[in-house]
Amino acid sequence: MNVLLTNDDGIYARGLWALYDCFAKTHQVTVVAPDRERSAIGHAISLNKPLRATRISLNGGSSGYAVNGTPADCIKLGILEILSARPDVVVAGINPGANVGANLNYSGTVAAAKEAALYGIIGIAVSIEGRHIEYCDDAALFVAQLGETVFRKGLPFGTFLNVNMPNLPLKEIAGVRISRQGVERLTEYVDKRIDPRNQTYYWQGRDMQSFGQDSHIDGAALGQNFISITPVKCDMTDYRVLEELADWDLAGWLK
Repeated sequence: MNVLLTNDDGIYARGLWALYDCFAKTHQVTVVAPDRERSAIGHAISLNKPLRATRISLNGGSSGYAVNGTPADCIKLGILEILSARPDVVVAGINPGANVGANLNYSGTVAAAKEAALYGIIGIAVSIEGRHIEYCDDAALFVAQLGETVFRKGLPFGTFLNVNMPNLPLKEIAGVRISRQGVERLTEYVDKRIDPRNQTYYWQGRDMQSFGQDSHIDGAALGQNFISITPVKCDMTDYRVLEELADWDLAGWLK
């Protein structure tokens, strides 16, 4: 396989190179990742500044391209310019911190896999629960096998996989759940503060999202130490409401 790797934590992030080490054993791998952390940037792309890709090398001899843009920029630049051949699989991660529920809308990791799907390329976003992850190598082993399986079996155009893993050794993980995205509402707040110059500023915050006990919901599965795999579609159309709107005779307002 020809594999393109990226993330939203920056090109030196540990999880990215854990993936590289696994995939590079048997596949052609190219790393194109942001030159700094771009977490929670969503599907932003750079339209008002030039993109630059700088070749970097690590002490172990691995190399990649550091891009002064977003994860989605990295996928575009990798596919359209840097890679000599179209990638078979794009993997984004490994992200420290789960991307479940509402977080899918904000995650640069998820957006990178989505960008691949928009090009008709298999995309996989990978995250591990917790901010201080210990089992990147275990997660990378699972993802490498998943990538090979998805490559053989394929995915529909415009669909990618969002994978969330417990921060555990593989042998301690409860299993795998094919799960849907949780849509429970977040409890959010804004913390209003005053700086030393008597100017108002704000910190956004939120409580932990609750997912209940249904292990076929992404966050609940993860909370029960399952690997959660959610197929996600780029097509955001609500087809049920589409049919309802057609009966509203909105064109009648134009008469």
